[in-house]
Amino acid sequence: MTKSPVIAPAPAVNDVRDRILETASELFYRRGVRAVGVDLVVEKSGVAKTSLYRHFGTKDDLIAAFLKREDLDFWSTWDRVTEQHADDAGAELDAHFEWIGERVGRDNYRGCPQINTAAEFPEAGHPARKVAEAHMREMRRRLETIAGRLAVAAPDRLAGQLAVLINGAFVSMQVFEPGEATALLRDAAHALIAASRG
Repeated sequence: MTKSPVIAPAPAVNDVRDRILETASELFYRRGVRAVGVDLVVEKSGVAKTSLYRHFGTKDDLIAAFLKREDLDFWSTWDRVTEQHADDAGAELDAHFEWIGERVGRDNYRGCPQINTAAEFPEAGHPARKVAEAHMREMRRRLETIAGRLAVAAPDRLAGQLAVLINGAFVSMQVFEPGEATALLRDAAHALIAASRG
């Protein structure tokens, strides 16, 4: 009696989608969104172009998925820090500056994906720009929550200042000395908080 040939199972739909998104995310971040074409993503991920378009209708949809993926990573880290300092807003803010400073100090850091992508797509209605803008608004909202717990005179104003500070760090990684970003962020934030209370 002959055995039936063993047929390898087809990759699960989510596996294919995840492979495409993982590959695209790495390429988009390292090379820039406009510089990376769909053909390169297909080649590097080892999937058919039809598979890419089945999961992501357009390149713009793939870019938006990349930014949403980055968003989830960023906010999951933020949420972990927030949970650890639920009863001390000052300690929470310092802890955020700790991981943000570490992030911008990495050798492979190329800046905030949302800021980078928004700079590449000036069109207000572009799907990627909408995701990037939503990320920025959410950061300011979260900073305003912290600022409100710090008992400053104008939490919304302090939140805006802190957002400018953090976003400035994201685009200034080339000028930081190794390990310097966290202390610079903390010192500047403490000065802003003191001024807000004074």
